[in-house]
Amino acid sequence: METVNGNLASALRIEPGITAIIGSGGKSTLLKTLSLELMRSGGRVLLCTTTHMFPVAGVPWDGSSRRLDAAPWKPGALHTPGCTCEACAGLVRGRICQAGVLDPQTGKLSSPAAPLDQLAQRFDYVLAEADGSKRLPLKAHAAWEPVIPAATANVVWVVGASGLGKPINEAVHRPELFCERCGCEPTDIATPERVAQVLYAEMQALKLSTARVMLNQVDTLADSTIADRFQAALGRPVVATNLK
Repeated sequence: METVNGNLASALRIEPGITAIIGSGGKSTLLKTLSLELMRSGGRVLLCTTTHMFPVAGVPWDGSSRRLDAAPWKPGALHTPGCTCEACAGLVRGRICQAGVLDPQTGKLSSPAAPLDQLAQRFDYVLAEADGSKRLPLKAHAAWEPVIPAATANVVWVVGASGLGKPINEAVHRPELFCERCGCEPTDIATPERVAQVLYAEMQALKLSTARVMLNQVDTLADSTIADRFQAALGRPVVATNLK
């Protein structure tokens, strides 16, 4: 399996419209990475969540609880001279911002006040984090998740390779659901075959067979064949990468 170190938007075939990012092991980092790539290629990009997430560092935030009526932020426009944030650095061509209602107690954003299908008419790309994982590399989805917006154009399913080879009860968010779906015990190992089995079962149940799968953190694997085993067990192409 080849590891992609750049141009993930192309590798994941991100098309204009709403992209839902789900799974575990690097969703927020992928959100930011894709937004910067798309912005630098000239796109107008909005970052948000359909559940809850911490604001993305370095990206301006529309903190109102009303419709997002302001024009997307132009990198550098609201920053002091000499700003070194990632959005202002490098070859900047497009526009970017994030939207959502901030909870002052948790410091997290919830979904924007305006419907995402309306916001999508103002931006080329809307990137939405659509579930949570308690910062664990692997997860199983509960019945109420992921929260994928209507009219979503792309779904990217992230899997954290750092959880492969570890006990399920240490590496998996909702280990009881994971074990239920692959017939094992919480103290068993999260093998690539078991992770692929759970992922495939959820894809079928959620009718997300067209989702693009990204295996992140492959640099943590002591044996590079583990990534190949995961792709073979899943039976579909997987994009491998090392986002931090």
